[in-house]
Amino acid sequence: CAWMLCVLCLVLTVQAFTQERFKEVVLKQLGLSEVPKLHSRDLVDLVIPDHVKNKYMSMLKRQRVKRRALPSLAGILRGIPGHTGEVLYSDTTTRQRLMFDMEGRIPKNSEVTMAELKLFKKPLDRANLPARQSHRPVSNARVSVYWVQQQHDGTNRTSLIDSRLVPIRESGWKSFDVTQAVHYWLRNKRREPMFLEVWIEGERLGSYASEMAKAVRFTSQDPKDKALGKPELVLYTLNLDDYGSLGDCREEAMPGKSTCCRQKHYISFRELPWAQHWILEPAGFQAYRCSGSCLQPPRALRRPGSGQRSCAVAGSSALPIIYLVKRGNHTEIEAAEFPNMIVERCSCVADG
Repeated sequence: CAWMLCVLCLVLTVQAFTQERFKEVVLKQLGLSEVPKLHSRDLVDLVIPDHVKNKYMSMLKRQRVKRRALPSLAGILRGIPGHTGEVLYSDTTTRQRLMFDMEGRIPKNSEVTMAELKLFKKPLDRANLPARQSHRPVSNARVSVYWVQQQHDGTNRTSLIDSRLVPIRESGWKSFDVTQAVHYWLRNKRREPMFLEVWIEGERLGSYASEMAKAVRFTSQDPKDKALGKPELVLYTLNLDDYGSLGDCREEAMPGKSTCCRQKHYISFRELPWAQHWILEPAGFQAYRCSGSCLQPPRALRRPGSGQRSCAVAGSSALPIIYLVKRGNHTEIEAAEFPNMIVERCSCVADG
């Protein structure tokens, strides 16, 4: 285990680690001898079980809480109005599509530290409730938010962003953390809007819980929906000219030429041929890496046996994932947490 942690740190420290080495580390961490032999057809009608979804969201929220403890998360509130929306019904799920025009909304040289999707839950119309039968009472519906990635072949692929239980009989504003979706949109650097999907499902399996969930209604972006409280995307941003995070490289810094700092380094699972079909969540992550040079102390002040000071990882955090694996003739969906996958801090250390 200790050896694995060292390898993971080394992988993030090396400036240009290979895809093959990264693959080896991921497979070793999951206890797999080879990449699962899966294809895109294995993803058709794939449903992530609730216990896996809950485990993943729990790990994800633990990481978000850690990052919010940083001083840099004090931000500027910016509301972004939506433009369109529709509700699609199926036997098991109610889905609402949302679109937000992001172009020009995020100030230059700023960092999005948090993004919230605010949805207004309409008062319950009891006429929409199914007839009470001899079922266990159902108090909540599960509401999940997905980022929708429009792929070049015209198809869509979703990534789970946030999920929680919402009381069916309560009305009012409900907030969801969609910071990860905004970071995905920024990573793609496209001029198109950001698309989200809101899924409303039963809090447990069964037709009664599913029918109860259909009574949950959020105000849509459709202008014909006259209810108050249109969906809002609220961005918290920092002006990096005033609040630049100490230790992060500036955009114009040349790799290897600047003082030791943390440089952005995004890894997209969707663009890695060996990972795109079986690593389901997240779509990718900002791993960061350490870059830049370190001042060398005079020889007389060096500790005996120590070498050159170099820029290295001084702190890291874990990455939660959901993945699909083949066991015998059937597939299973699991959640796991990779330690030391996201560089949090860089520092100058002496070799040896």
